[in-house]
Amino acid sequence: MSNASSTIRKLRLRAVCATLTASLALTSTPTMAQTLATPAVSVNDSPADMIRPFKVHVSEETLADLRKRVMATRWPDKETVPDQSQGVPLAKLQDLVRYWGTSYDWRRIEAKLNALPQFTTEIDGLNIHFIHVRSKHPNALPIIITHGWPGSVLEIVKAIDPLTNPTAHGGRAEDAFDVVIPSMPGYGFSDRPVGTGWGPDRMGRAWDVLMKRLGYKRYVSQGGDWGSVVADAMGRQAPPGLVGIHVNMPATVPEEAAKALSNGDPAPAGLSEKEKAAYNALDTFFKKNAGYGVMMVTRPQTVGYGLSDSPAGLASWMFDKFTQWTYSGGDAERSLTKDEMLDDITLYWVTNSAISSARLYWENNNNNFSSPAQRTTEIKVPVAVTVFPGEIYQAPKSWTQRAYPTLVYFNEVDKGGHFAAWEEPQLFATEMRAAFKSLR
Repeated sequence: MSNASSTIRKLRLRAVCATLTASLALTSTPTMAQTLATPAVSVNDSPADMIRPFKVHVSEETLADLRKRVMATRWPDKETVPDQSQGVPLAKLQDLVRYWGTSYDWRRIEAKLNALPQFTTEIDGLNIHFIHVRSKHPNALPIIITHGWPGSVLEIVKAIDPLTNPTAHGGRAEDAFDVVIPSMPGYGFSDRPVGTGWGPDRMGRAWDVLMKRLGYKRYVSQGGDWGSVVADAMGRQAPPGLVGIHVNMPATVPEEAAKALSNGDPAPAGLSEKEKAAYNALDTFFKKNAGYGVMMVTRPQTVGYGLSDSPAGLASWMFDKFTQWTYSGGDAERSLTKDEMLDDITLYWVTNSAISSARLYWENNNNNFSSPAQRTTEIKVPVAVTVFPGEIYQAPKSWTQRAYPTLVYFNEVDKGGHFAAWEEPQLFATEMRAAFKSLR
């Protein structure tokens, strides 16, 4: 290359970097700051292929405002029942929120996140935030793990070391993973979509772009909650390099059972005991515990005003699910600490992502437990499933085999709930090793 061509090339690169930095300054959420270094440029020098280091920093003014709002909460009357049938009990939420306003320290989790390799990269018009931890062991299997709602990348953080460093956690060097954990669009530190169309299928395509951009030619995908829906979508898309998926909230409900659930009918005749138990769990969920989803499917903007303005409102909206969906018998603190729950709630608050995260329900107005609705029989790659006892329903093996014709691994474990990696990180990592052993 001539000196003149080299000079022009350098000037163009500097212009691209300046443009990206200015763009990020304009579009970043005002309550956080990003630390930008010189972007790593791919061989084709395309701005879209740049990966930028990322640091979390929430301003002290934002945290002071949060504490002020928390301490000024106007509380409703106490529930009129002795159980949780009307929702989160007043005393439970007051205890959590008062701790939030007086003792909770956001800087602790901020430092923990910033000790991890974090990045952003633009995919399909949005800056996507992700954590990327490479194993020290050779030939580690790359895995992209997708969180759900009301979760975030914080669901997965405790499982990173057991996955990347298995020899320190009862595993072998050949069990190691390279771990990629993206924040879904509209969640956490990823951009909030300003238009429609960011559903699970689009995310699945974006995640494949991300893995290829990171240099991985062969990888697996995992998810729970919305992450399961995204992993299923990737399995249907079967991009070159995706060798398998694992889900811990599988879509196994067959057509006849899904139809009966939709109609509020009794369980279909001929179900086994495990199938009947799964049906009854989902029947209870849809009749008594799914109101949050109906609101976000139909009116995410409306419900979001209160969640974006009231910390206590946001905390109750999310704590309700921590209580119901952990393997805790209705006492979330048996599975997650106050600090862990508040880390996640605070992340939603400081990124102002209550509405943008809720819109994913509007985008995907679907039964995420239904095999026909999720088109699981169209999945072309090997599928692995782990059933955790505290999940919304425990998928029977019979339904799972019917729903996923390419099933290569199925296991029922004895602890953990909907937030599997968060509640039981060691067990989660053990399941990932076993689930993908045959695909290495």
